[in-house]
Amino acid sequence: MKKFIVILIVVIAVILIVYRAFVVMEKNRRMETRLEKTITPVEVELVKRGDLSLSLSLIGDVKGVEEVDIFPKASGKLVEVKVREGDLVKKDQVVAVVDRDVDGLKYQPVEVTSSMNGTVGKVYLDAGAEVTPPSPAPSMGTALVQVINMDRVKVVVYAVEEELKDLRLGQKTEIKVDAYPDRTFSGNITLISPVVSQLSRTSSVEITLPNPGHLLKPGMYAQVKVNLGEKKNVILIPAYAVLQQELVKKVFVVNQGKAVSQTVTTGVTQNGWVEITGGLAENDSLIVSGQNLVKANEPVRVITSSGSEKKGGER
Repeated sequence: MKKFIVILIVVIAVILIVYRAFVVMEKNRRMETRLEKTITPVEVELVKRGDLSLSLSLIGDVKGVEEVDIFPKASGKLVEVKVREGDLVKKDQVVAVVDRDVDGLKYQPVEVTSSMNGTVGKVYLDAGAEVTPPSPAPSMGTALVQVINMDRVKVVVYAVEEELKDLRLGQKTEIKVDAYPDRTFSGNITLISPVVSQLSRTSSVEITLPNPGHLLKPGMYAQVKVNLGEKKNVILIPAYAVLQQELVKKVFVVNQGKAVSQTVTTGVTQNGWVEITGGLAENDSLIVSGQNLVKANEPVRVITSSGSEKKGGER
């Protein structure tokens, strides 16, 4: 009996020791879980070098290289319009007839002719309208027909002051219009206005291109891409990883399990990528998600690590 009691005491003691150990372990596990939950989770990406394709995106309108309004040479009544919009006309072809009859006098009808070869873009008036020649000023006359040279067109865009330094005559451009979303047209810059508008702070820029088949039509909305070259072997990071605080730009990197704030200087921004010219080194662990939640020198928990190919795009 005495032996049984001793064994029972030993068993109970062992159970108590094991239970206490379990309680301590569970308490520590819960504390670790709570601590882990208070640590901000972040995603990181190793800083890499890459090539940055530089381009400038502009928008504008398609216009004919030559667009001419045709006026009558005498006042009178428009008795006939001989062309319709879209018709091809030759130089000196009759496009309208004006009756210049005056009370008590009889004149031969006056034929109105086109001043150039082209396509009729607009017919402004119907027969029966009273018309006058462009005298003493063109704004006082009555335009009858618009004739456009459609063999070549120009795209007129407006560049802000800081963009003008990147543009030059003869520069190649790529042009897209909504009517042909899968097609790219090529043109060259042929005119850069020397004057900057005081209201818009922009200068007009003209891009001229051939128009076989007259696919491009005046009035179309055009998207223009000007290729500006390439910067090679530069440090690139996602633009969203950069935080702006007043005039200072900074990023967070992970060092020894903590978020470290680093001030950076930036270069060109293209299509969501930023060139870093100072403040980061290759293979730094850059925080790319959660950077808005962390604080300097506080522990972070890295939940994923991703790598991305560095490419430049449009701005």
